Amino acid sequence: MKQQTTSLSRRQFVKATASAALALSIPSAVSAALRKETITIGIITDLHQDLIPTGYERLAAFLADMKKVKPDALLQMGDFAYPGDKNKNVITAFKNAHQKTLHVIGNHDTDAGYTKQQCINYWGMPGRYYTYALKGICLLVLDGNDKGSPDHKGGYPSYIGPEQTAWLKEQLGTIKEPLIIVSHQPLAGPDAVDNAAEIQALLEKYQNKILLAINGHTHIDAHYHINGIHYVHVNSASYYWMGEKYKHLIYDPAVHQQYPYLAYTCPYKDALFTTLVIDPVKGRIHIKGKRSQWEGKSPEELNYQNSGLLHTGKEIVPRISNLQW
Repeated sequence: MKQQTTSLSRRQFVKATASAALALSIPSAVSAALRKETITIGIITDLHQDLIPTGYERLAAFLADMKKVKPDALLQMGDFAYPGDKNKNVITAFKNAHQKTLHVIGNHDTDAGYTKQQCINYWGMPGRYYTYALKGICLLVLDGNDKGSPDHKGGYPSYIGPEQTAWLKEQLGTIKEPLIIVSHQPLAGPDAVDNAAEIQALLEKYQNKILLAINGHTHIDAHYHINGIHYVHVNSASYYWMGEKYKHLIYDPAVHQQYPYLAYTCPYKDALFTTLVIDPVKGRIHIKGKRSQWEGKSPEELNYQNSGLLHTGKEIVPRISNLQW
């Protein structure tokens, strides 16, 4: 939810951002391993049901759209809804919308005393990190909430610990199918996990089988192509986090009283979500774009200043860009 200083150097940032305009084909080694049938995954992230008054409506908009799209699976990438009965309507709606519903644990899903095990049990996950086979590809889902980082500087943990890293290395070496790496916290770019360089180096050894790495968490719209791996930040379904310095009223005071952190955000008028389409015949990956508008004042109108390398109107926007490579 909270934006932190990016760990990406300016040289890396310029190089990676420029590559977002390129339309690259799926690597031949990966394409050859794919079945000749299209794979579609509906994706939503950072709903933040417990921080906003419109969580259920935003999820309902996503599910209504997915009913038309008819994807092969639905994926929510964290900061979804506390895993308890207070959110039963939201969690059940997602679960019942498709036979294949996948979850990622976000840093805020264990706020208010909830645990990872409750997420696993209540959402119906096979584990906090896991693999999932889907029509000839494999989704490799990580948990970026490990503790024990030697570089932890406070706040929520953002780290892939040694045990999980060893598991990741084993899976990368064993799995034959093309891979999609899924995480809540990014593995590259702004707010990347503390050991991003280590994880990136590991992924690069197996880039001939990796389709892309995809994440939520940052509430930005961004795509980085670093050393042969595509890293995509999917924007939040709900808002951009501004922080206490930019506190402002957006709705009726009674709404803000019930949802006190809402005043620290710039919400999107419409829910943002996307579909990831892998087309082996054309050798393309497509992330469907979606646009909204700011609800109330925009970050520009609030004179938002970011300490990292993010820009209003570029990465900080009420949209998910249309990407294809």
